[in-house]
Amino acid sequence: MNIRRRHDFIIRSLRRSGTSTVGELASKVGVSKRTILRDISELRDQGFLIDSESGRGGGLQISSQSIQASSRISVIEIFALIISVVSMRAAGTLPFSDFANSGLAKIEKTLPTDKMRDLRRLLDCLYIGQLSSQVDTSDMGMIDLTLLPAFEIAFLEMRLLNFQYRDVKGVTTNRTIEPQAMLILPPLWYLVAWDPTRRDFRHFRMDRISKPEYIETTFRRRYVP
Repeated sequence: MNIRRRHDFIIRSLRRSGTSTVGELASKVGVSKRTILRDISELRDQGFLIDSESGRGGGLQISSQSIQASSRISVIEIFALIISVVSMRAAGTLPFSDFANSGLAKIEKTLPTDKMRDLRRLLDCLYIGQLSSQVDTSDMGMIDLTLLPAFEIAFLEMRLLNFQYRDVKGVTTNRTIEPQAMLILPPLWYLVAWDPTRRDFRHFRMDRISKPEYIETTFRRRYVP
């Protein structure tokens, strides 16, 4: 479990249980007590009011008043908001773009440093364009909801991504690729990836991808033409 997920888990655990000890959290997360204490210190720096009481019946407690929306929202949720806004703008279907931009800017300004860093890294992988009028979109389907969370780990930690892909003829194959970029040509969304088997870049329509899972194996970032 990476730092970001560990922090989110600690906050959720404290909110649900009311009180929890350092040992209990360490056991649940699978890290040392020292790591949990360091996590608590970092969460306090982010604005969370976490109190500690010693003795029997004591432990860590979090004040509900200290939890800000910017701390609760995840990087991938903000990223989803941004790409939704920019893709709608590219398609010419965003009537209140100024309000959307203003709202996103306020959220970004209150983000902790680590979340802002991750958001920038995801945005660096994002490309927006216009779809050719000759492209047939009559067979466009729904995008798997588990795709974007899988992208978060795959892109930020540069992990291989495995999924099932259905081509234009309806044939489904299993693919393991290196995700390099996301290309949005409204209304179609594409994953741009390096295919180690074919030793070349490939574009995968996201609505044809299913059962995405990231793999522990890492890869290096490549220049996307």
